[in-house]
Amino acid sequence: MKLTLGFSPCPNDTFIFDALVNKKIDTGELDFDVVLEDVETLNKWAIEGKLDITKLSFPAFFHSLDSYLLLNSGSALGKGVGPLLVTNSLSPLPSADYLCGKQVFLPGENTTANLLFSFAYPEAKNKNYILFSEIEETVLNNPDSFGVIIHENRFTYQQKGLKKVTDLGEYWEEKMNVPIPLGGIAIKRKIDRMTSLKVDSLIRQSLEFAFADYPAVTGFVKEHSQTMSEDVMRKHIDLYVNQFSLGLGPDGTNAIQSLYAVYCDMNSIVMKNQDSLFL
Repeated sequence: MKLTLGFSPCPNDTFIFDALVNKKIDTGELDFDVVLEDVETLNKWAIEGKLDITKLSFPAFFHSLDSYLLLNSGSALGKGVGPLLVTNSLSPLPSADYLCGKQVFLPGENTTANLLFSFAYPEAKNKNYILFSEIEETVLNNPDSFGVIIHENRFTYQQKGLKKVTDLGEYWEEKMNVPIPLGGIAIKRKIDRMTSLKVDSLIRQSLEFAFADYPAVTGFVKEHSQTMSEDVMRKHIDLYVNQFSLGLGPDGTNAIQSLYAVYCDMNSIVMKNQDSLFL
């Protein structure tokens, strides 16, 4: 049986899926047609129902509940892992009211970064959605603007002269007292349960395989990491891949349900049975 599988080229995803897609573990009767894309492209595809299995941001998952279930393995959650709001020139740093009319560059409408920014700054409406890797340079080239950075940009923004305004993940943790749910792996509801459970198990096995050889960074991870140094790759993996990636557990499930409640409230949506989110 062949299934389509999408994830990002970022080190946390390639680290998780390396053993699975490169046949380092036995996948049995399952085969995967793999595509690597940036997370916002995957989010849009999820809303369209394009792939059988996909990495996606949680707001995109919530938007796609009629089509997808969340797998137990492969998610990115944690503490101290949230997106950062940065700016280019202001000193002292501005108050929340100051942001209302200012340009804010974000890595996609359907991203958790956008949801967490809106949670912290509900009055800021001048949003511009661009590719996450372009945000640093865009903010630097637009005086008195702001950007929400994710992924490896957390490790590079200071070197480029940007200043942190707010750690949006820290704000979430203080207000909600749960870990930050960033992204997960979802599977089509129409796929039979036994196959879905097998996929979930394979993702866990793939990650366990990767952890067994860590901190070695494989060629598959390096191939897709663009210009990152191995040190930044490891920082990226250390930040986003953890016990929640092996299995959500009660704390992970509760965090996702909390984010879903916030998402529904912000979008005036009636919540579905929260247990129906998960495989």
